[in-house]
Amino acid sequence: MAYAINRKVGSAVVRNRLRRRLRAAIDGMSNPIHQGLYLIKCENQAKELSYDELRYHLIEAFGRAGVL
Repeated sequence: MAYAINRKVGSAVVRNRLRRRLRAAIDGMSNPIHQGLYLIKCENQAKELSYDELRYHLIEAFGRAGVL
């Protein structure tokens, strides 16, 4: 799993916090993700999302990609 978080999102502290939140949301999913290489790109608004909203968007993205 790789994360592409642009510097425009915020400082290193903000980007690392977002990366940790993404990792926690993925680990907390009830359906396991098929093994493979994945790149998750975050836009500027991602830092403003709540944990539940972030998790919802991840599930939607993985569902569209056919991973779940």
